[in-house]
Amino acid sequence: MLPEKLKKIDQQLIDLLGKRIAVLAESQSICLEEQITNFAFSLVQAGVPESMWKNLVIGTSAGASAFSPPAKTKPQRVTLVGGRGMMGHFFEQKLSAAGHYVSILDQGDWEQAESLLEKVDLVLVCVPIEYTIEVIHKLAKYLSPTTALADIASIKTPILLTMLEQHSGPVMGLHPMFGPGIRSFLSQKVVVCSGRGDDAFQWLLDLIENDGGKLIMSTPEEHDQMMMAVQAIRNFKTFSLGVFLAEEDIDIRRSLDFSSPIFRLEIDIVGRLFTQSAPLIVDIMLATSERREAIKRLAITYNRLAQLVIQNDRDTLIGEFKAAHSFLGEEMNSAVEESTHVIDTLSTLLAARDVGQKQRCFVSKQSAIANQPIGSRSDISVSRRTIEPER
Repeated sequence: MLPEKLKKIDQQLIDLLGKRIAVLAESQSICLEEQITNFAFSLVQAGVPESMWKNLVIGTSAGASAFSPPAKTKPQRVTLVGGRGMMGHFFEQKLSAAGHYVSILDQGDWEQAESLLEKVDLVLVCVPIEYTIEVIHKLAKYLSPTTALADIASIKTPILLTMLEQHSGPVMGLHPMFGPGIRSFLSQKVVVCSGRGDDAFQWLLDLIENDGGKLIMSTPEEHDQMMMAVQAIRNFKTFSLGVFLAEEDIDIRRSLDFSSPIFRLEIDIVGRLFTQSAPLIVDIMLATSERREAIKRLAITYNRLAQLVIQNDRDTLIGEFKAAHSFLGEEMNSAVEESTHVIDTLSTLLAARDVGQKQRCFVSKQSAIANQPIGSRSDISVSRRTIEPER
């Protein structure tokens, strides 16, 4: 239970943060660096870590970027196919909070398909990749020509083509570039692949942008090409590291005691992958022949570099490093800035977690002391007297 004094301070902080976001939203662009460094002396005087202030400034600036009145649009009737999954649940919350009427059609609901699909404004398909095309075939016969049809799968070309073939009304392919656990669209990217009748989706795209989301316009072909690197290759790399750690029987918990922040982030990414659905991750890697071939090429690169390590070929490895350095170019500057911010934020989280654990430990000890029989507390009382000042 929070102490009343702390509640009052927290409420004051929330009110002030709201005012800060509103002022930033009304102002011309203000340099982030200036906001962060302007109060260096005050921070020291107040005992506030600079990293904490930096996170607050960045957070409120991000909030200001999404600070806009909600778009006025008439409530839409939406059916989420697969809406009881995690991504479906996310869209249900967002659409319902915006005042739209949301229905769910899941595996056990097909007997009601006609009533759930026939007279709605939007049908959004949120099922796993391997079922998406099959589900589109199954639901198409129930759709009115005025109903907008969209999906959120991570493959766009064959799925968008199927929707265009099966449905005569508005069609669009969407791909949210985030997974379960995200609570808002703030700074999250959603790829948009136009199909037919884009105007029918404008209210949905406005909703995403008003919540801070970023729309990335793309052809389905470009999207699928980019997903080879963004999803398939990345997932294979992370998957491989997880399998290797298991095969080597690395003591992960103990390794974190020795870890740098970067290693901890790497382990966090591995752990995050393995909390997701195994079929989903595997299907993302196997989805197309292009993805499988790209993973094969990555494995060849791994093997080539490993051979250089085995041969102790220092000069060639340095050459490979420099070639990759040259290719990455200016992107490295933002990579250092972004990863440093992530490390600072992670360090703050870990410090707060340590404080919480110490407090829980203290409370547990106090509770154990309080529950002991009176006669058994003498030694405890003595130890207390030895450390408490005289009154």
